[in-house]
Amino acid sequence: MPQTPLRICLIMHSTRSDNMGVGALTVSEIEILRGIGRDLDRAVEITVLDWKDARRPYVSGPDVRIVDMDGRMMRSPSGFFALARASDLVIDIGAGDSFADIYGTARLKRMFALKYLTHLARTPLVMAPQTVGPFTKGWSKALARLSMRLCAVVASRDRLSTEAARALGCRDVIEASDVALRLPYTAPPARDGGPVRVGINVSGLLMGGGYTGKNEFGLTMDYPGLIRDLIRHFQAHPDGCEVHLVPHVIVRSGPMTGEDDFRASEALAAEFPGTVLAPAFDSPSEAKSYIAGLDFFMGARMHACIAAFSSGVPVVPMAYSRKFEGLFGTIGYARTVDCTTQSAEHIRTTIADAYEIRATLQSEAAGALRRGQDKLKTYEDALRMILARVD
Repeated sequence: MPQTPLRICLIMHSTRSDNMGVGALTVSEIEILRGIGRDLDRAVEITVLDWKDARRPYVSGPDVRIVDMDGRMMRSPSGFFALARASDLVIDIGAGDSFADIYGTARLKRMFALKYLTHLARTPLVMAPQTVGPFTKGWSKALARLSMRLCAVVASRDRLSTEAARALGCRDVIEASDVALRLPYTAPPARDGGPVRVGINVSGLLMGGGYTGKNEFGLTMDYPGLIRDLIRHFQAHPDGCEVHLVPHVIVRSGPMTGEDDFRASEALAAEFPGTVLAPAFDSPSEAKSYIAGLDFFMGARMHACIAAFSSGVPVVPMAYSRKFEGLFGTIGYARTVDCTTQSAEHIRTTIADAYEIRATLQSEAAGALRRGQDKLKTYEDALRMILARVD
């Protein structure tokens, strides 16, 4: 008699986020779950709770169901609570870095509501690899501590997050890496000659001074000025570099257009003739496939850098938060520059020098990628053990 499918619910994931990084987490998580299902010879039924959005979902298949979520669905006993009870496992990835109280109370309260409804439903809850903290308030620390203690698995994606979880009293933490290391993509065809393709991911968020325009990320340098200097440097390089402006957060409409990388890149492309404006990608895998065709890359969107890193492209991540150094530093890739502590001149020089030794960066990244994949396997093994016990 065939076994019933494994019923898995994903929360704080997204199938249609304008942020390709958040989408990359979801696509990669589903790839991991499909692989585990094949290993166990069990069908999987994956339900993704997602906020309503006009973008077409970039994951599909007979094993994937997308359920629109809103406040009413969260509150109704026949909504999320019933779905959690009907699931064999609930996986929460915290949108990558939202399990913290620095992004506002409303988002965190929604996260806690989903977590505690899952606990009440007595369905195992897995915290997929993500940034943990910082937590600065007593109530948020207490709720985070209790929820992690009730989880079947707590996985961090970097050493700093592991330390933050343990500081909250969660001792059993799997230190994995970012699941987006598993993001599928189409490898580029071999090239014979042509210009050196240099990719710059321009953050629309940082070009506009942050969410409020008041530099709440605490940058110590002129980010728009630095981007323009980098474009000038590579356009004037004796190698005859072809500069590609590569968006990774693409907001077509609505109140969040100030975060849009594509508009920022489009304006720079008009300002600097000869640059190549990458498309407004429809999916994370499409973005990674484009980035994989470049010869050198830099960017302030972490998952754009992960796309380069995991596809063999030499990359200099341009950090505006601790998550960059946490992720890349934990697996031994020490090429991150810090826009919150270093000067624009230092960063420009570091990136220019890194370009000249990009073969060395590529070799360093290959070793770090192997370490990251090994760490990620510990998370996959923990998931497999839980799902293997499901009747």
